Amino acid sequence: MSWLTKSLVATLVSVSLVDAAIPSSMLRGRPTLPKISVPQRQLMSADGTALPNITTVYYFDQLIDHTNPSLGTFQQRYWMDWEFYEAGGPIILMTPGETDADGYEGYLTNGTVNGMIAQQQNGATVLIEHRFFGYSNPYDNLTSQSLELLTIQQAIDDLTYFAETADLPMPGGDQVKPGQAPWILIGGSYSGALTSWTMVNKPDVFYAGYASSAVVEAITDYWGYFTPIREYMPQNCSSDVEAVIAYLDQIYAENDTTAIQAMKDNFGLGDVTHIDDFASALQYNLFDWQDLQPDVGPGAMFFDFCDALEVKDGVNAPATGWGLENALYSWGNFWNTTYYAYVCGDEDAETCLGTYNASQAYYTDVTINNADRSWFWMVCNQVGYYQVGPPEGQPAIVSRILQPIYEERQCVDMFPQKFTTPPTPTVTQTDTMYEGWNVEVDRLFFANGLRDPWREATVSADGLNKANTTTQPIYEGDGFHCSDLLTENGIVDETIMTVQMAGLEYMKTWLAEWSPSA
Repeated sequence: MSWLTKSLVATLVSVSLVDAAIPSSMLRGRPTLPKISVPQRQLMSADGTALPNITTVYYFDQLIDHTNPSLGTFQQRYWMDWEFYEAGGPIILMTPGETDADGYEGYLTNGTVNGMIAQQQNGATVLIEHRFFGYSNPYDNLTSQSLELLTIQQAIDDLTYFAETADLPMPGGDQVKPGQAPWILIGGSYSGALTSWTMVNKPDVFYAGYASSAVVEAITDYWGYFTPIREYMPQNCSSDVEAVIAYLDQIYAENDTTAIQAMKDNFGLGDVTHIDDFASALQYNLFDWQDLQPDVGPGAMFFDFCDALEVKDGVNAPATGWGLENALYSWGNFWNTTYYAYVCGDEDAETCLGTYNASQAYYTDVTINNADRSWFWMVCNQVGYYQVGPPEGQPAIVSRILQPIYEERQCVDMFPQKFTTPPTPTVTQTDTMYEGWNVEVDRLFFANGLRDPWREATVSADGLNKANTTTQPIYEGDGFHCSDLLTENGIVDETIMTVQMAGLEYMKTWLAEWSPSA
């Protein structure tokens, strides 16, 4: 029995406990893909042959270290669907990125852009799990020593090595390597960035790419995360949130400890010891924005939050909100009656929201399938994306008490074997190596959303004005995070439909020009 099998049950138990409370605000805003349900139906190939269920797991012998192949291989999980495949069609590859890939099998179907392209082009879809996430781990732990092999470059090399060497479990699957068949790389959010970075770094492997909400620019001080939220949330709600945050920053600047304690007590968070942890807790309501999609309406936690602040005696507040006094009371009451239990369950406030106890399991648990730990490693080292307060002069719905050092300090507690002082992630090196906003790659389609909190790290960032060309198109709809990847979002929002149809048309045009080289 392998170490992977032996650790499976214990890890599943520990993961549920780790995920129950996430004291790091950064990890609550982790840029994951939206999930869709996995269809329960019998799949048939184009010739009428019954196909395996799309939840069938396959394993690929992936190199542990692409710079040192002598270390051997590990079992990397992947999934496949070839219901639309005909000889000569493309192989469409996606990794869901920084998460356990279980539950993302819906991305193999035409409920997503992946499957829409496969259906249009007679292709096959593949979903592959990212190294050090889920159960695709070179080693049986997530210690700093093991995680040294969790880098952007190793992830890029994983994708290319899979494309170049995998014998896929479909008929003729040993004759569809790049050069024999066109490969399309698709990703969203971090995996969308990985799509761009891979095509920059390995330009001759993937013939075309589709990058949705792709956070191509690594940014340490990522206060821009909250810009689209502030712009598109109900204006009365943003006005009152700004008023509360301005008050918090004021009493902090004045070192008014009495007022600070009273404010924490108002939210039921009087036992949270550190002011930055309290300021971080107030971010949580804003992170619920990332769960929204065009078909989400009343009843979503974000809208419940705004309704709690802005609906009084059945009357909606004007655009300016109800003002500071009501906002403090209403926001605090929402935490006390609804949100605390939603976030913390039965835990006390300091255990749930505090980040200064380095002995918490949150910091010390090194068992596998802990996506938060693995992602923390990547942000501490290479990408940053610290979602913090804005500089002076910018409207603030998040406290300026929160600066990158708040997260960088936690890097030391999470990885004391790696860091003895708060590290600065190497974002300049990342953006130089993989071109970030400066990417210029043929046959790479970018799709973004105006309401996406990750918009400011994409090629549609405000003020970037990157050219939309026929070789590297950039389309932007009214969607949220990765909205265009889901077929149903195009049905409810015509601007997303426009993005999806453009992507399909470009894939059709580009693939018509492909010819085998081997």
